[in-house]
Amino acid sequence: MPDVLRPLFDQVVIKELEPERMRKSGLLVPQGTHDLPPNEGIVLAVGDGPPDLVDFKMPVHVGDHVVFPRSAGVWVEVEDERLLVCRVREILGVIESG
Repeated sequence: MPDVLRPLFDQVVIKELEPERMRKSGLLVPQGTHDLPPNEGIVLAVGDGPPDLVDFKMPVHVGDHVVFPRSAGVWVEVEDERLLVCRVREILGVIESG
């Protein structure tokens, strides 16, 4: 059975998506550019919420496509996979397809 990282309290586990280097305008942003956008990822696991807040509903769910700043959380490796563990309040938003 593979190892699974279960976040505690208000923590979220996110798998980073490969950044889009091709802009809609057709411009290719070279690697190493200093003006990098916030990271994007898919939520893999969500904690139960802060222990001191009753009836707190986590605003993200497993499978959500989220955006987070480069400075968010801590990067860990689980079974050779690089994952971000951060507090839910560090997430900037959820990308919803419309």
